[in-house]
Amino acid sequence: MAISKTSAADWWRGAVIYQVYPRSFQDTTGDGIGDLKGVTQRLSHIASLGVDAIWLSPFFKSPMADMGYDVSDYCDVDPMFGSLADFDDMLAEAHGLGLKVIIDQVISHTSDQHPWFKESRSSRDNDKADWYVWAEPKKDGTAPNNWLSVFGGPAWEWDGVRRQYYMHNFLTSQPDLNFHNPDVQEALLETMRFWLDRGVDGFRLDTANYYFHDAKIRDNPPHEPDSDEAGLDAPDVNPYGMQAHRYDKTQPENVGFLKRVRALLDSYEGRTAVGEVGDGARSLKTVAEYTSGGDKLHMCYTFDLLGPDFSASYIRKCVEGFQKAVTDGWVCWAFSNHDVERHVSRFIDAPEERERVARLAATLLSTLRGTICLYQGEELGLPEAELAFEDLRDPYGIRFWPAFKGRDGCRTPMPWQVDAPHAGFSAGRPWLPVPVEHARLAADTQEKVPGSVLNHYRDTLAFRKAHPALLDGEMAFVKSNQDVLAFTRQKGAETLLFVFNLTREKVEFAPPSSMTLGETVAVPGFGGRVADGTVELAPLDMACVRL
Repeated sequence: MAISKTSAADWWRGAVIYQVYPRSFQDTTGDGIGDLKGVTQRLSHIASLGVDAIWLSPFFKSPMADMGYDVSDYCDVDPMFGSLADFDDMLAEAHGLGLKVIIDQVISHTSDQHPWFKESRSSRDNDKADWYVWAEPKKDGTAPNNWLSVFGGPAWEWDGVRRQYYMHNFLTSQPDLNFHNPDVQEALLETMRFWLDRGVDGFRLDTANYYFHDAKIRDNPPHEPDSDEAGLDAPDVNPYGMQAHRYDKTQPENVGFLKRVRALLDSYEGRTAVGEVGDGARSLKTVAEYTSGGDKLHMCYTFDLLGPDFSASYIRKCVEGFQKAVTDGWVCWAFSNHDVERHVSRFIDAPEERERVARLAATLLSTLRGTICLYQGEELGLPEAELAFEDLRDPYGIRFWPAFKGRDGCRTPMPWQVDAPHAGFSAGRPWLPVPVEHARLAADTQEKVPGSVLNHYRDTLAFRKAHPALLDGEMAFVKSNQDVLAFTRQKGAETLLFVFNLTREKVEFAPPSSMTLGETVAVPGFGGRVADGTVELAPLDMACVRL
């Protein structure tokens, strides 16, 4: 049963969230790195899209080994991004524009420069000795078990002072916190309270299923392709995918901590949390567990739609899989974020399809049941940037080059002005180059062009808000023997049929005999029509019909 919005506390249900990657959004100091004042300067652009909230990727104090996902102080702003006063100004401006603010919480691990880790590694009997995951070596001096790091190599690093190994799911400079220690949980909840008291509207929980590890430190078994532990959360050049990650993440104790997070959020007015779940084929099962019952996370997102498949059959499989697995939880859908190749590059067959596919993907995403997340630059139709090895900053890409080019191609600066130096992002040399192709797609070149990708996003999000069925109404798929994605969205007296042709051929969709087609509903940017009881669609086209 669809749950209708009944109070301001439910603002997140069916909301549109815009992800800001601060170091690539707008630089105001000329150092080539975006900052919080830059975010404030560009909030009017975000608000003009018609979104409900922004999600800020990390801006906390950090050595920046992993671009801020290695936090050394959870309660302060890194000087490269500004100050706490700059954050407060940004928050006030966002709220003044009607935008909620969600911030990243990277709590599965810290930087090795965090004071907690410095104390923990200093001895085996200090006050924080058990705040991180430490383990004895095997008798031959090798790592405690076979766990692997997402970023390559073993998930264990030897520390000569303690003469023990510590666990790191990512870089060696990102040691994992020991959530089995209740003091660690309390400390992390207090850092969340710091930002809630400051007025943030919620959290995006990075790697939300990585918090706990198996207390017995058991080996992971090999990856079995047909098991529910199958599925790759890392590029196939990475041995990480050769294991079934049974013991290094997604432990049952995690649910109890998520309940504590929810209780904290519920003690404030209208706050929310969205969890990132990377768990291979069992992701939907994990999402169901983490969002059910109304006492854990409000919603989660998975990697299901962040891959290369833009076919009707695949999208239906993902959405139906979620509907079957998650009966009373909520999902956040996205096609792009800061960790994956931009979706227009993943989805197109030829460069000339870029704008068409960008529009179609935006419309499809906006009609799915759930909350949706947009990643900065997708509203301009930006493709993935092609970078030279010497330009890379991502340690993941540097490690696996050239088989895997890393994540820098989706993290290049936002192009604001076509004729300005570095497309208006910075007066200085940007931390990553601005491709010429991106500069040509700058926001000012699209601003006043009817039908531009930018204006299509605005029109599409306005269409979504104009139809309550799209916010939190029911969704049901309609069977078809063609490669056509057809589904209904229904709420109250309104029932809408959406038909998407994701192929490069014309199609005609004949609905079931029990379905009577009404008038065609105008959808921005598309011209599918009804004729003789069938829906006629051009290649990469869609239609909406009232039932």
